Amino acid sequence: MTSILTLGAVSKRYGAFQAVKDLSFSVQKGAIVGFLGPNGAGKTSTIRMILGLAAPTSGRIEVLGADDGRKVRDRIGFLPEERGLYRKMTPVDAVAYMAALKGVPMAEGRRRARELLEEQGLGDALKRPMKALSKGMAQKVQLVSAIAHRPELVILDEPFSGLDPVNQQGLERMIRGLADQGATVLFSTHVMQHAERLCQKVVLMARGAKVFEGPVAEARAAAPRFLIVEGALEAAAIQALPGVVEIEPTDAGFRARLVAGAQPQAALKAAFERGLDVTRFEAPEPSLHDAFIVLTGDAR
Repeated sequence: MTSILTLGAVSKRYGAFQAVKDLSFSVQKGAIVGFLGPNGAGKTSTIRMILGLAAPTSGRIEVLGADDGRKVRDRIGFLPEERGLYRKMTPVDAVAYMAALKGVPMAEGRRRARELLEEQGLGDALKRPMKALSKGMAQKVQLVSAIAHRPELVILDEPFSGLDPVNQQGLERMIRGLADQGATVLFSTHVMQHAERLCQKVVLMARGAKVFEGPVAEARAAAPRFLIVEGALEAAAIQALPGVVEIEPTDAGFRARLVAGAQPQAALKAAFERGLDVTRFEAPEPSLHDAFIVLTGDAR
């Protein structure tokens, strides 16, 4: 597959502080990639370097075949975490103006703006000033302004912030639609469920360094597996089940952590063979959130 974005051993220092340390990853054409990490992990510094807004201290970045994002800025769409459109403009004018900055003729920009805004359910707000829109509506206008010039690479920094659950679902559909149309999407988020539903691949950062790159399923596999066991049970009996390394009591039983590679079915078989009074036995798959906590060391 064609690589749209490649970072090789990229580092960024601000004086004595190293924000990004020896970061390497790639993004393939048409992929939706989650760029994840806790606050201060180095995500924003990395995005700024990709866009050419800041130069790396060392390493190389190739984006859309160029060695500087500024050389291909008309082919990139960017939604910053800090939003900002002219408050007195209407949504159509705001989107058309941003598209014009990327080389789209004003008349064509206005046509695309109306089409995209109506697709996002903003048809009734086309002629209202931005300052009269709700936070969620303004967020959708900002996103439309980032894609109206039909970019090949779309970078979204916390795109779900400020949206209610219904509009979050709409944004997920939009992101999938961008990929279906051939665009490549890199987005950061603190809500792991969005990344879990959308991404073919995730890159996890912690303290300026990459701690994981790969498919979501592989990330989840890094998290420990737990058993939920309920019934009239003794702690010692649960602790003695094969693969169990740690237990904690719950209101109706125990939550037991399994050693890496242990099979929940072996513990269930042993429980029945030993005649344990089990009324509930579950082994839920680890979530991306669980993996995030383990891989980034984020204890929040």
